[in-house]
Amino acid sequence: MLKNEIMSSLPSRIGYLLSKGAFKRLKKKIDYSEYGGAPLLGIEGVCIISHGRSNAKAMRNAVLRAHEYAQGNVNSHLMEEMEKNHDLMKNGRSEAVSGS
Repeated sequence: MLKNEIMSSLPSRIGYLLSKGAFKRLKKKIDYSEYGGAPLLGIEGVCIISHGRSNAKAMRNAVLRAHEYAQGNVNSHLMEEMEKNHDLMKNGRSEAVSGS
């Protein structure tokens, strides 16, 4: 459908040629296989949840993402930030309950 619209007129074709790079970058950003999956938070360790029908590229990227999370100590950083912000979260919750 998009291809038919692009090919329907000369200005559309020229516009496509000018925006071709943007289309490629967008496709890469929204392609699930580029990310491999999403991190499962709240566990001790690293877990990436992938779609059951993930292709080889997605699985490779999921393993790479898990490795990056493990090397970057993501769980430790999350715990540190949660501990730092515990009082803020507690105060925010009590204010919301009291209606202040």
